[in-house]
Amino acid sequence: MEGNNSISQPFEMLIRIREFTRSLIKGMCAEQSSFVVHIDRFRNYCTDSSGYCSCSSDTAKGKEVITLQRECHVHRLDVLLRVLLIVQQLLQENKHGSKRDIFYMHPSVFREQSVVDRAINDICILLQCSRHNLNVVSVGKGLVMGWIRFSEAGRKYDCINHPNCAHPVPVNVEEVKDIMSVAKYILIVEKESVFQRLANDQFCKKNQCIVITGRGYPDVPTRRFLRLIIEKLCLPTYCLVDCDPYGFDILTTYRFGSMQMAYDAKFLRITKIHWIGVFLSDVDKFSLPKHCLLPLTKEDKSRTEALLRRCYLEREVPEWRLELEFLLQRGVKFEIEALSAHSLSFLSDVYVPSKIQGELYM
Repeated sequence: MEGNNSISQPFEMLIRIREFTRSLIKGMCAEQSSFVVHIDRFRNYCTDSSGYCSCSSDTAKGKEVITLQRECHVHRLDVLLRVLLIVQQLLQENKHGSKRDIFYMHPSVFREQSVVDRAINDICILLQCSRHNLNVVSVGKGLVMGWIRFSEAGRKYDCINHPNCAHPVPVNVEEVKDIMSVAKYILIVEKESVFQRLANDQFCKKNQCIVITGRGYPDVPTRRFLRLIIEKLCLPTYCLVDCDPYGFDILTTYRFGSMQMAYDAKFLRITKIHWIGVFLSDVDKFSLPKHCLLPLTKEDKSRTEALLRRCYLEREVPEWRLELEFLLQRGVKFEIEALSAHSLSFLSDVYVPSKIQGELYM
């Protein structure tokens, strides 16, 4: 998990920055009218339902051309170079900074966070690296608990002695070492409330597993850490999300990666992940009260229709697509917490164990 081309040392990144900057200045000095920067464009899905698209490959799907003839492009290059200078300083001083840190260094120029985000993505593509290779880190929000022990930059995390206590997912995943576990599987849960329910019920201790949550849409450190421990431990991995379009989108983020970071999807996606629920069919299977079902809003329906158009569903997980079609057809949704209609511990004592032991997943 060292990123594109296995960049392992800051000086390698500094060499790439220097070479790129030199070529950029040389091109600008030669002839401004003919100066261009080509930025590869990546995508991990499209809306072509024929199955003949090239989204399954990790190669670029086109190029974006930046010139000095358009004012918006000039500003974009200005932002890119300013961010690149900050990145160079971080690498030289062996420091780390967040995207928000970078924004506040030139707020009047950057104007909004999304401008910095795009510049960082452009730099990663141009230099063929991952974001962490630039010493740009996210503010970690993921949590982990269970039968696992590891160290990060010399600090030891011993979750095994207290398997139901939450620990923050490490931000500098490249510094995670000495991973050890006696867990039987890994369970990903969509949100913190469900994670805390499992913790309160001593789920990890009873079931000898590891539980991780990204607390909604997972950030990069959570996905990188998850990918790392799956590769190291070779454990089956299950995912539990709400039965609604947002839960489904979070599931696909773990499985296929996000469009924003499609250029790095091959280092972040988890190809072998089992979706254990919650499903609409669970309402009847577990005799849940009908009042637990909520109507899909207009926004829910639009989002579901957009998800159904993603090419990878038809190509790689058609059974997931059928479940999403059923959701839209029924026009209802329900949350994981609805299982508490039986009892607070129903999720931990009955639902999850029965799904995993009975292999009732997709």
